[in-house]
Amino acid sequence: MRPRTGRRWLTTAVGLVLCAGLLFPLYWMVNVSLTKPSDLVRTPPLLLPLDPTLDGYRLALQQNLGALGTSLWISLATVVLVLVIALPAAYGMSKLRAPGTGALMFTFLLAQMVPSVVVVTALFALYKQLGLLNTPFGLVLADSTASVPFAIILLQAFMRTIPDELLEAARIDGAGRLRTFGSIVVPLSRNAVVTAGLFAFLFAWGDFLNAQTLTSGNSITPITLALFRFVGAESTNWNAVMASAVLASIPATVLLVFAQRYVAAGVTAGAVKD
Repeated sequence: MRPRTGRRWLTTAVGLVLCAGLLFPLYWMVNVSLTKPSDLVRTPPLLLPLDPTLDGYRLALQQNLGALGTSLWISLATVVLVLVIALPAAYGMSKLRAPGTGALMFTFLLAQMVPSVVVVTALFALYKQLGLLNTPFGLVLADSTASVPFAIILLQAFMRTIPDELLEAARIDGAGRLRTFGSIVVPLSRNAVVTAGLFAFLFAWGDFLNAQTLTSGNSITPITLALFRFVGAESTNWNAVMASAVLASIPATVLLVFAQRYVAAGVTAGAVKD
């Protein structure tokens, strides 16, 4: 029992050290955001802000509050569009035995391997002809292109685990395909739906390439683009720069904390076959 207890304590200690190393950049970001600019030049650097200040957060909110709202709107709209497309597609591929499912899945996997810069270059040429440059819908559509294939792959893998007998019983009771989809398949796929929506939100929230390429000027400024410009304008004010980074991290952090159990179940679904 003692060797086993010793290994357990050793494993816990190693895990804590690794977690501390991985989380240290986040801690340092928060620390710098609360430290006065005059204290940032101290040697050695302060591990804790002795005289914390919120001036950086005030400046960050003053400059980037609108960008935070823009990114939130774009990310939520992307989640809605991705789920509206991916849910019926996954249902048709997993339960309705739609023809060409194998070829589509292979295409979706290939789409994940295409570099983003190639896709955004093609989108720029297309958007220029369609007049979608500098439009919120164009940015939502561009962010959805990377999330829809992943969402379909994830959702159809989960839906395959739903017993066919359950859907057959619903059809015997008089439920049509749409009723079965909305009342049985979607509720049972909650974990996968939350996971797909979360990844779509995170991709749209952290997207910089589409925002930089498909927009110009200040008509549409997501938080990633605002941070890029803010760092250039406030290159010596690291207090405000780190405060902006902290504010930009809050929505993603909150979503990950509250949705982690759904994500764990959604990602592992379909990995084991009976």
